[in-house]
Amino acid sequence: MSMVAKQKKAKTPMLRQQDPFLEREKLKYPNPLPSREFLLSILSEQGVPLFPDELAQMLSIKRSEREFFDRRLGAMERAGQIIINRKGAVCVSHKLDLVKCKVLGHRDGYGFAVPEDGEGEDIFLPEREMHKVLHGDRVMVRITGTDRRGRQEGSIAEVLERAVNQVVGRIYQERGVWFFVAEDRRINQDILIEQGGERKARHGQVVMVEILVQPDSHRQAIGRVLEILGDYADPGMEIEIALRKHALPHRFSQAAEAQAQKTPAKVRKIDLKDRVDLRDVPLVTIDGETARDFDDAVYAERVGKGFRLVVAIADVSHYVQPGDALDQDAYERGTSVYFPRRVIPMLPEALSNGICSLNPDVERLCMVCDMQINAKGQVKSYRFYPAVMRSRARLTYTQVWEWLSKGGKTPLMDQLQTLYELFKVLLAAREKRGAIDFDTTETQMIFNDDGKIDRIVPVVRNDAHRLIEECMLAANVCAANFIEEHKHKCLYRVHEGPTDDRLENLRAYLRLAGLQLGGGERPGAKDYAALADKIRSRPDALMLQTMLLRSMQQAVYTPDNAGHFGLSYEAYTHFTSPIRRYPDLLVHRTLKAILLGETYKPGKWALLGEHCSMTERRADDASRDVESWLKTYYMRDKIGEVFSGKINAVTSFGVFVLLNDVYVEGLVHISELGKDYFHFRKDIQAIVGEKSGMRYQLGDPLTVKVVRADLESAKVDFQLVREKPKADEPAPARSKGRRAPR
Repeated sequence: MSMVAKQKKAKTPMLRQQDPFLEREKLKYPNPLPSREFLLSILSEQGVPLFPDELAQMLSIKRSEREFFDRRLGAMERAGQIIINRKGAVCVSHKLDLVKCKVLGHRDGYGFAVPEDGEGEDIFLPEREMHKVLHGDRVMVRITGTDRRGRQEGSIAEVLERAVNQVVGRIYQERGVWFFVAEDRRINQDILIEQGGERKARHGQVVMVEILVQPDSHRQAIGRVLEILGDYADPGMEIEIALRKHALPHRFSQAAEAQAQKTPAKVRKIDLKDRVDLRDVPLVTIDGETARDFDDAVYAERVGKGFRLVVAIADVSHYVQPGDALDQDAYERGTSVYFPRRVIPMLPEALSNGICSLNPDVERLCMVCDMQINAKGQVKSYRFYPAVMRSRARLTYTQVWEWLSKGGKTPLMDQLQTLYELFKVLLAAREKRGAIDFDTTETQMIFNDDGKIDRIVPVVRNDAHRLIEECMLAANVCAANFIEEHKHKCLYRVHEGPTDDRLENLRAYLRLAGLQLGGGERPGAKDYAALADKIRSRPDALMLQTMLLRSMQQAVYTPDNAGHFGLSYEAYTHFTSPIRRYPDLLVHRTLKAILLGETYKPGKWALLGEHCSMTERRADDASRDVESWLKTYYMRDKIGEVFSGKINAVTSFGVFVLLNDVYVEGLVHISELGKDYFHFRKDIQAIVGEKSGMRYQLGDPLTVKVVRADLESAKVDFQLVREKPKADEPAPARSKGRRAPR
């Protein structure tokens, strides 16, 4: 052995001991490997890529450790810290000028790589690059230049993680070859089906496919059929597709089902320990006609000039313990998902419609927010406690409003009148506080016996809806304040105000309309509310309200309390729906821990918030898909019919029109607007003809003919029947009901 080799061999064991994170690794593992940070520093110091064998030799990796060492390198590659190049050498990612991104596909074949660190612009991926990946994949991207539109363009250097392993869509046969087209058109490329992999599927059927071979620059993805769902137009197929397209958990685990079966169907004596007895208090539930799970019950009584309000919420946390099978399934789902005529519950029916539901005339466990509210609608004091209750009645909004508005004979009338008086007080406080109250229209689908839409009708919100809403808001605010006062962590429902860019765009638009938003550089909810009230009677109210809504951010769950802008609360959380929302269950556990003088630590609160926000968006997207498909199916037999409507959205490729009496939205493509060069004006939310000056603006009335209802894309296309020059003012906006921001 040469002297140099001897010296190298002698130094090698010492190199591993120089790891500055060695002690940390010893706490994690009995036989610690070199830390990720140390490996990256070694690679950087060497200045050149190293093969795994070279690294292993330098760091004295034993044969018994080699498998674990290779796993660590693999984990570092998946995390985007290193890249193993085509020759098998290990490279430091940042030295290769690569950006770790997530792929967002587009139905037209191209895509974008979105940097995971949130810094920098999205990187355009042309169709040739998208052939290597599928929507959602995590990749390392090299920026190669700019395209003709000035966008950053990139190429995919490495795929870190494949996001799609199973996908729902339709299977086809052409010239003896079976191939699959994904329902999610962001996965634009076809997937070849391996020989015999079609199983017994028929041409055009809806199937679930497992991807066996992921795509790359040289080949298409290859898959096989896992599940045959049926024909595209089968009743309920739209929901089956949405469940799989959005990866919604819809089957409970065997462990969760078993636990649900073992859950007591009745309240036991042992369950009553340390609970306040509210069984003699005439609490009632008030919900919609079709509701089956009842989270909340209310009771109010006069106390001097003020009120006592009792909001009792189902005590789900008594039956679903942290980490048990039901909890794991509930966390994965995050929320119940409501489709027309079908619900995917967060908890099994034995709990959601059984022991946790506040059904009438049975004992139920609950968590209570007991409030003292003065004549000005201010909560002067409150307390939380676990209790047992017995609901006096299951009432509906329609029923309660009928009694309140026309008078009714019921033993509960005095209490309902008290609740209504309290509501008026809370409503006055809300208006004084400056919560934003937009005019909106919600719709309901009425189905025929075949499971398809018979008609779509507006849902008129009455004061019974708003009464319950105000009671729930009061309890949610008390929960947030209670948690803050005791300096505990939890998930707040945060709705932040407009960003600087959005605010600037809004102010520019309002100036064109001769309006001004108060509040200076930082307008508050009260300023928004004042403007919303001011424009309510204007003919362009719909257009202006839409711009106000678009300027605000989406509400999220987060442990960092930044208040609720839309509701004008300094602290707000979700406490009132633990049967159907996981964040509410977390709030209940936090409240109980505080009452017991303990601390609830479910893990990293920030990650919990991100997960719960994601599951909420996922449920909304799935519900929207199903609704769009059903409405498209509904319009199939209306091809050629003429309807009146209003422009509901303006894009660079046309205008979306919402039909007045049918409540279905469709596209009038820009090519249908007239013989002119039309240009999208984002600043005024309009498409304007270059030569004619013809303007089609948000809120404008239009008459259109239905020309296409495509079930494949769930899109409805309209044709303009009567071209309309821009009038001085658009037609009055439709308005039915008012609802607070979520």
